[in-house]
Amino acid sequence: MAISISLQCLVLVILAAILLQTIAVAVSFMYFNKVLNTMQESFSRSSVSCLMNANPHSAFQDSAAEEKKSDPCWQVTQQLHYHIEKAMADRFQKEISKAMRNKLTGVLPVLGPGVRGVPLPKVAAHVTAVVSSAEPPAAAEGSRINKGYLGERIASWEGRRGLSFLQNMELRGGELLVSRVGLYYIYAQTYFRLPSTGETEGDAKGETVETKEEEAQLVQYIYKKMSSYTVPILLMKSSRSACWPRGQEPGLFSLHQAGTAYLQPADRLFITVSNASTMAMDGRASYFGAFLVG
Repeated sequence: MAISISLQCLVLVILAAILLQTIAVAVSFMYFNKVLNTMQESFSRSSVSCLMNANPHSAFQDSAAEEKKSDPCWQVTQQLHYHIEKAMADRFQKEISKAMRNKLTGVLPVLGPGVRGVPLPKVAAHVTAVVSSAEPPAAAEGSRINKGYLGERIASWEGRRGLSFLQNMELRGGELLVSRVGLYYIYAQTYFRLPSTGETEGDAKGETVETKEEEAQLVQYIYKKMSSYTVPILLMKSSRSACWPRGQEPGLFSLHQAGTAYLQPADRLFITVSNASTMAMDGRASYFGAFLVG
């Protein structure tokens, strides 16, 4: 009988100890959870206050700059402002570069090196057509086969006067000489003036005299010449079919093309066209050029 009473007392003591331990753990958990929430709230308020009241340039204006550098809040805000400014600057640079590459083609024909506020690429050229009495606008038709290119080469270009300019590039014999290696944006436009067939003497007598073909094939080529390769390499071409005008007014047509190519120093660029005799040597309508983009 005494043994059973002792066992019951032992069980009751064990249960009481377990209950007290459980209550102590629960109270400790609730206490530390409350303290942790209070610390988090205090830290959040202090962090927001730190960010809102921080001046990223105060280190250069305050006499106690050395003391601020040891402040963790100041260090965090300085790093945050640095990364934000760097990200914005990188994005701005990319957007500007993309916009310049998209718009520079339309701007170059009306720019000159003396225009203020408009920076030109470091390597660029824009040459315009010019009528030259010393040499014909294009090479002879028969020479194109031996030289390995199609069309008739345009040799009369202006590189220094008017709307044209040369910046770290040279113009030699109608060719643009590349000075630096890199990716270049190349463009060209040629303007054609097809004369009207009019009324011939045979037409007045009722006879049929064929003076012109029904269609004229207008083609523009952009070639690259390399010092290590004798035959010019065709980079781009543009073409269209135009009917010879039958009225009194001439037919006016233009070809434009542009693209990118990787060029080496001493590479040369030149333009050839079909029907070179009908090309209008107007500097605002016939031109070509290139500029370094990367």
